[in-house]
Amino acid sequence: MPASPRLLIVTAAFGEGHNSAARNLGLALTQAGAEVKVCDPCMLAAPHSTRLIERGYRYITTHFPKVWERIYRSTDKSDFNKQSLPLMRKPERYLTNLIEDFKPDAIVSTYPVYPYFIARTFRQYGGQVPVFTVVTDSLEVNATWLRAPTDHWIVTDPATKAVMTAAPASLPAEKIEVTGFPVHPDFAEIPPVGNSDCCDPFRILYFPTGKKPFIRRHSRALLDANPSVHLTIVMGKYVSLLLPRALQIRQEYPGRVKLVGWTRRVTKLLNRHHLVVGKAGGATVHEAIAAHCPMLIHHLVPGQEEGNLRLLESIGCGKLAETPEHLTAAVTCMLERDAAGWRTMKRSVTRHDRNSGSITAAKFILGRISAKDTP
Repeated sequence: MPASPRLLIVTAAFGEGHNSAARNLGLALTQAGAEVKVCDPCMLAAPHSTRLIERGYRYITTHFPKVWERIYRSTDKSDFNKQSLPLMRKPERYLTNLIEDFKPDAIVSTYPVYPYFIARTFRQYGGQVPVFTVVTDSLEVNATWLRAPTDHWIVTDPATKAVMTAAPASLPAEKIEVTGFPVHPDFAEIPPVGNSDCCDPFRILYFPTGKKPFIRRHSRALLDANPSVHLTIVMGKYVSLLLPRALQIRQEYPGRVKLVGWTRRVTKLLNRHHLVVGKAGGATVHEAIAAHCPMLIHHLVPGQEEGNLRLLESIGCGKLAETPEHLTAAVTCMLERDAAGWRTMKRSVTRHDRNSGSITAAKFILGRISAKDTP
């Protein structure tokens, strides 16, 4: 292996899980001594159409999740081995040129379509380097991932590997590596809230969607569940849309509500809170698991995110609570009898112990490159 192996990581803006996995894995590989380039060929080659599609994706998954489910399910039947998507021609050409210019020792893709582009590039122009595909789905794995022409799949958990090796996919087990989701390397260093914490105050981290009415309904439901609840609302990219309603909640519950806009401190925030409430996106779910923080799901995109909920349920550290009434009931139950319900969930996620996925994946990738270069 070269003194500083060159790794190309390619991602796409269609879902935060892809970008989060790419960024975090890039950090871990850089810390391990690799020369890393992380980029989004779709955004770089076709920025206007990519932004339009990305905005449409967020709008549909937030307001019309059943519509997105039909779109998502339809991709199971798509054949990406043929260049049949006009919107992807520029990104594919960009990726081909990027491979030629950067000359990586290996390529890592966190988006399922890129391995098909890479395979075509190798067939047309020669050259071959190992390709690693980071599967950001859990348990419910889209067929696009399963058919990807790749050397290795990197997956979040043993149950997902079992799904991929079973029929009808029947992928070879030796090509699938379980590392955990590539969360930020800091998760392996920052201590989470302890299992024996007094839970007073009981700190809840709330990630709302862009549905304006729900931020007040959800916040009140959580705060009314128990007087010990203190709520941190992270509005992120929706801050301009949601801030007026969030300010109203802070005024209604003086001293119990903190407001956060867009932030890079999610790792620290998760490790300082007892419970996270959010949508079932891959990045958020796996970051909660990494922080040993139980989770309630208030919004689920059918098909794409069902596997993430199933993973939380199988670990015993999360559940679906889609209505304000369900949120109130869930938090109330958790805090009864000296927070016995919360402590049970906390012990379960602590035993699962998946807080170093990016570091583990980086070691695996560098190890495979080293093995390839060893005479």
